[in-house]
Amino acid sequence: MVELVEFIAKSLCEDKDSVKVEFNNTDSSIDITLHVAEADMGKVIGRQGRIAKSIRTILKAMSLKENIKVNLQIEN
Repeated sequence: MVELVEFIAKSLCEDKDSVKVEFNNTDSSIDITLHVAEADMGKVIGRQGRIAKSIRTILKAMSLKENIKVNLQIEN
């Protein structure tokens, strides 16, 4: 899942070197933090948060298979 978030973010951003993904894995959940450049925040979040919501929907679909909860935070 972390690799998927990184791939999607690098596809959307112009400054691919600034994309960093951190994760914290616990027993029942995964907390993913996506760091992007401030100039690319709008591209990753999208209009009214549509792209961010879509990324979270994909992660939720993947997490249902593994029976865990996934949390995504987007920061600059």
